[in-house]
Amino acid sequence: MLMMLKAHIAKPADASNKEFYSVWLKEAEAALAAKEAGVIQAIWKVAGKPEVIAILDVESGDVLDRALQGLPLWKLGYAHIVKDLEFIALRPYENWAEDLQTLAQG
Repeated sequence: MLMMLKAHIAKPADASNKEFYSVWLKEAEAALAAKEAGVIQAIWKVAGKPEVIAILDVESGDVLDRALQGLPLWKLGYAHIVKDLEFIALRPYENWAEDLQTLAQG
């Protein structure tokens, strides 16, 4: 199942730049390893904003939940810096176009 992930990151007021960016670096290393393994199909950092967008390929919501708990931000106790986490299930547009053939017939 393809999922689009949107993550909005916020630096806590009491965190130093070194601490914040060190944790984010660990998360980036894990994300790039997941990309190499094929779980992450593509990943971007939004220019000018502390946001990340990724396309994930996971078997189920259970797999997704387990994967999140294994990420450095969660394992190291920094999940609170992720202020907004959104997952959007994706389906191929070609499949939707096939459904439209039936829907358009009334």
